[in-house]
Amino acid sequence: QVQLVESGGGLVQAGDSLRLSCAASGRTFRNSAMGWFRQAPGKEREFVAGISWGGVTKDYTDSVKGRFTISRDNPKNTVYLQMNSLKPEDTAIYYCAGRQLRIISRNGYDYDYWGQGTQVIVSS
Repeated sequence: QVQLVESGGGLVQAGDSLRLSCAASGRTFRNSAMGWFRQAPGKEREFVAGISWGGVTKDYTDSVKGRFTISRDNPKNTVYLQMNSLKPEDTAIYYCAGRQLRIISRNGYDYDYWGQGTQVIVSS
């Protein structure tokens, strides 16, 4: 069993940066692909970024490419999402997710573990 706890959300202005962290417990973290998803009010959950078990392969949704960077530190059991040049449309609850396979998926249903979410609000 893996437990995920996100942190780092907050209220920022457009153009600012935030770094989200996701701390994982459990021995399977380093063999798990990890992802960040977000859900804005009134919208469906969407894939934001994913990283393979070794950190070599990364994937991003088009709207965040060039602005967001996903990374992981396996010895620390932590995955990060560096968010730069934030826009009001990035406002959402951000969720960390893990799956029992090593490869990334953009489908939330492929993930086995979820954090409780952290709120990001970007004001214009």
